[in-house]
Amino acid sequence: MRKKIIVFSLSMILVLLFVSSSLAQDFVFNLGHGSAVDNPRNIVAQQYADWVNQETDGRVQINIHPAESIGSDREMMESISMGTLDMSVNSQGTMAVFDERMGVFGLPFLFKDFEEVEAILGGPLGEKIAEMVSKDNPFEVLGYFDNGFRFITNSVRPINVPDDLKGLKIRTPEDNLTIAIFEALGASPSPLAFGELYLALSQGVFDGQENPPVNIYYNRFYEVQDYVSKTGHKYEMCPLIISDAAWNKVPSDIQEILKEGAKKFSKIHREMNNDVNNELVDKLAEEGMEINEADKEKFQQATVGIYDQFKDVFGEELINEIQTELENLRK
Repeated sequence: MRKKIIVFSLSMILVLLFVSSSLAQDFVFNLGHGSAVDNPRNIVAQQYADWVNQETDGRVQINIHPAESIGSDREMMESISMGTLDMSVNSQGTMAVFDERMGVFGLPFLFKDFEEVEAILGGPLGEKIAEMVSKDNPFEVLGYFDNGFRFITNSVRPINVPDDLKGLKIRTPEDNLTIAIFEALGASPSPLAFGELYLALSQGVFDGQENPPVNIYYNRFYEVQDYVSKTGHKYEMCPLIISDAAWNKVPSDIQEILKEGAKKFSKIHREMNNDVNNELVDKLAEEGMEINEADKEKFQQATVGIYDQFKDVFGEELINEIQTELENLRK
């Protein structure tokens, strides 16, 4: 009888060890993005990966692949949709190719300042839009990293008013909204993958481009561009997403940790990136770029028609909801 009890006890221990081992198995995810290694996007993405690993007791490992090392933003989005890439901190413009509603944050001069951005992206309305997009696509929107308010750089002349853009070849993301904005401003816009931009600027394929200071500085565009014009013509976020194929692999407790961390580190990144964007304008000047304040009122007047042009794309109700929320904040 004693031997039977011992055998039974050992069997139960083996079963428990097997169950524990199964529960402790690793989920290894790959996360790609387009920013340089020293860009805040990469730094905070790694912080998020480390936090998730710690909170899951090592059950989840997220490997970060920066600088389009596993494909352009468009290629990463396609891989996410097919389930061959697990995660990405992608670009708003490219994301809008897959779900146009994600481009709504980029309407010209929608936000007056970062505080308004934070109120929308970090509030119930931002969460509502993320859930709406997640429901209709093969990926989950976990959070919104920051890209920032965008400026124009070029090597021809300072851009003070829209007329200064006439005749200039401007690179844009693969984003119909940005292209429409620059057409309205009188430029000649064309899309190009971000990873190919430095070479294209150095070869004179484009006269200029538009990006927040963090991308201008960390991708060393000051080496191939002479002027920075502070237009602030649009804001862009960077969605943190996970493919449904990866999302559905993990149990609900890990899903909650991934969501909690995404919310926490998205906010950290938005605040960090905003501070860095403000600081880097002076650094661009130190690198020899000429900085000028553009006449934002004239730029806003030139792009006001974009709202009507895109009301059927983003949905008039969604645009009105964001504008109403912003109007309430400004009271």
